[in-house]
Amino acid sequence: MAEAHQAVAFQFTVTPEGVDFRLSREALKHVYLSGINSWKKRLIRIKNGILRGVYPGSPTSWLVVVMATVGSSFCNVDVSLGLVGCIQRCLPQGRCGPYQTPQTRALLSMAIFSTGVWVTGIFFFRQTLKLLLSYHGWMFEMHGKTSNLTRIWAMCVRLLSSRHPMLYSFQTSLPKLPVPRVSATIQRYLESVRPLLDDEEYYRMEMLAKEFQNKTAPRLQKYLVLKSWWASNYVSDWWEEYIYLRGRSPLMVNSNYYVMDLVLIKNTDVQAARLGNIIHAMIMYRRKLDREEIKPVMALGIVPMCSYQMERMFNTTRVPGKETDVLQHLSDSRHVAVYHKGRFFKLWLYEGSRLLKPQDLEMQFQRILDDPSPPQPGEEKLAALTAGGRVEWAQARQAFFSSGKNKAALEAIERAAFFVALDEESYRYDPEDEASLSLYGKALLHGNCYNRWFDKSFTLISFKNGQLGLNAEHAWADAPIIGHLWEFVLGTDSFHLGYTETGHCLGKPNPALPPPTRLQWDIPKQCQAVIESSYQVAKALADDVELYCFQFLPFGKGLIKKCRTSPDAFVQIALQLAHFRDRGKFCLTYEASMTRMFREGRTETVRSCTSESTAFVQAMVEKSHAKADLRDLFQKAAKKHQNMYRLAMTGAGIDRHLFCLYLVSKYLGVSSPFLAEVSTVVGCVLCPTALLHPGLGPSHEGAQPVFCLAGSPEAPWRAGPAFLPTPQLGLRSWAQREQHPLRVVGVLVTGNRQTYDLSGGDSTTETSEAVAGRGRAEWGPGSSHKPYVACAKGTTGWWPGSSCTLSRTVPGSEYVADTTCRTGALGVWHLTGCGLHCRCSRNPGVSPPARSPNPRSACLTQSSTPITWVLEVALAL
Repeated sequence: MAEAHQAVAFQFTVTPEGVDFRLSREALKHVYLSGINSWKKRLIRIKNGILRGVYPGSPTSWLVVVMATVGSSFCNVDVSLGLVGCIQRCLPQGRCGPYQTPQTRALLSMAIFSTGVWVTGIFFFRQTLKLLLSYHGWMFEMHGKTSNLTRIWAMCVRLLSSRHPMLYSFQTSLPKLPVPRVSATIQRYLESVRPLLDDEEYYRMEMLAKEFQNKTAPRLQKYLVLKSWWASNYVSDWWEEYIYLRGRSPLMVNSNYYVMDLVLIKNTDVQAARLGNIIHAMIMYRRKLDREEIKPVMALGIVPMCSYQMERMFNTTRVPGKETDVLQHLSDSRHVAVYHKGRFFKLWLYEGSRLLKPQDLEMQFQRILDDPSPPQPGEEKLAALTAGGRVEWAQARQAFFSSGKNKAALEAIERAAFFVALDEESYRYDPEDEASLSLYGKALLHGNCYNRWFDKSFTLISFKNGQLGLNAEHAWADAPIIGHLWEFVLGTDSFHLGYTETGHCLGKPNPALPPPTRLQWDIPKQCQAVIESSYQVAKALADDVELYCFQFLPFGKGLIKKCRTSPDAFVQIALQLAHFRDRGKFCLTYEASMTRMFREGRTETVRSCTSESTAFVQAMVEKSHAKADLRDLFQKAAKKHQNMYRLAMTGAGIDRHLFCLYLVSKYLGVSSPFLAEVSTVVGCVLCPTALLHPGLGPSHEGAQPVFCLAGSPEAPWRAGPAFLPTPQLGLRSWAQREQHPLRVVGVLVTGNRQTYDLSGGDSTTETSEAVAGRGRAEWGPGSSHKPYVACAKGTTGWWPGSSCTLSRTVPGSEYVADTTCRTGALGVWHLTGCGLHCRCSRNPGVSPPARSPNPRSACLTQSSTPITWVLEVALAL
């Protein structure tokens, strides 16, 4: 209470003698300084807005134009060709006022004319710069062989670019992401799937693509072109909404990513001291962001990259919703939220208008570390809500955190600049311990599932030995953005701030600072049950993660470049070779490239499994080719990969265009066999979770979340971008290793605090005999499930109740039905060798079915026609 009284600026007491006022000079001083600080920020933003708005011009250039116009008039030279006189005649006349004298009217007319010329020049230079930045021929030229056209282009860009641009100066000069021609996208798509399809499958795909290009695509393309004219970027808003914000699966592991500390440099072992320096450096970086003092990233030193993603780096939280999340961004925040030993704290970063120094922050964090108070009921695992399903978190937020002290405490976390987690464990890279780096990575990726606030733009993680790391949410920006922050912070910590010999921050702290504030919660038993349920879901997901990090020392990119090869292409081709040696087949491979040369650009897909790379891999495996031939094949594969990467960076990718065409088709209610087939082959890359149901448009209300299982040639359903939101409850997919025409798809679904193998398999290497043969099985006491014969060829199976609807079946099957799961069960279709089985997870207290593997089914071995199935499934929880 003492701190609360000190925070009151004045008090008054009503007595019989009158009103007694008591003023707190110190509190009034802080209020005054806070107001001054706020006005300074507003003035800086106004100034930056003006400078940014007139770029590449400047107020100085306006003054030069005005002086030139006035000087020419004194020399009796009318550079305005009579326009100054026309403006002067249009000015209001009067005996009194500012326009009384002819000299004043002349000067004002020349100022207006000069301003018009200046604004016109700015518009012309800006459009010229945008046109120049639309040229990407320099990317496709060989190193050291720059054409004369590119040299002239580079000189023009330098002339039109100011020497001291601010962070967002180039935003209005950046070109918009172009919409590729449908024919070009389809051609590149067919090239990307050619190594994965046989002749019959490829011919079928060609026919579908031709039909789509001639009939459906022109209508969809018109809407995309119209959007590209109207919006800043025709992809980014849909990508953020449908790929990130509408994903209902846990953010932890599926979406969030981590960033490591310097692994070979040790600054200090004092946890609080390291945090003091790092957080002080972070707020310094935020100040530079607010003032736009950070220079924009420039390719080759002349081509600017889009900086819009940096706007939401701080003061941003992803707020959960039942159907879609929302990114909440504040213009300012003066505190951070801290988690330590199951307790939440609010730590102020400023004293009045002054940013706390590193030694003051160290003292404040040490106070938190020394605080012996226990967690409140339900507080310890509260953050598990952000690690579980988004729907469950949204429902709990509305039910338990919409009023009272819970609302105030939650707002303190969500309105913080960022989140800080103080761990009691110690992690660091140890060259003598091979597993140390992997354990370090897993701790940053998911921790113990309740000591990270996964909704914040990023969580700063501090271990007991002073080692740090970040866990970043993905919707607001891509990884390079947080990389800029981390690079600045680590450099400032190591080279500018420093530590004492004992490992503490330099300087003496101010002991008069009030200690951090404990956040108060009132979490009922019902909410605690929801928290525990989310924790179990998150824990099962974390336990399913196998992460292996290691340091590769034999060589690096320097040696690869000496061989005149792109390091990126080298690694991607090596991945293809390793995967083929391990699995004996190829699959669609996703590599992300950036499109930040365009306004509000984010990423594009590079499909690194090409015909050239597969030819090299097969030649390596055969071991019958000469080294010169292998080298030639490798160079062709590397050049092909580099060309595809450049195409993706210049807006000529495949997947984002198809993704937007797919969305437009859903908005218009247009069905396209080609887009449906594409979404199957690429592993549902085109169909976000909210759009999988046939005929369900993006704005359809009351839609139940569904997910897609696709038995695709050679590829599991998530062979597309790794950023595609996984279905609810932690879906995991696998594909049969055996080579047979009919593909097998299985899933693991986590729910009700248990993990269910809905495919019936124990591992990814289960053979087709065990998958195809199920036998007769009962589900324990009270079970009403009846077995059935799945195939006419003799395969026996079983049929439990299900929430799935069987729309079609494999030729030869004798059973088609539509039944419903019992309340609380999970249902999913399973495609076996020659039949479709629907299997439910067991309710509590009911035993799972016994397995009775039968010999290989005749219909599996006799099947000759490749079949691709898309089965849509609803989870009934």
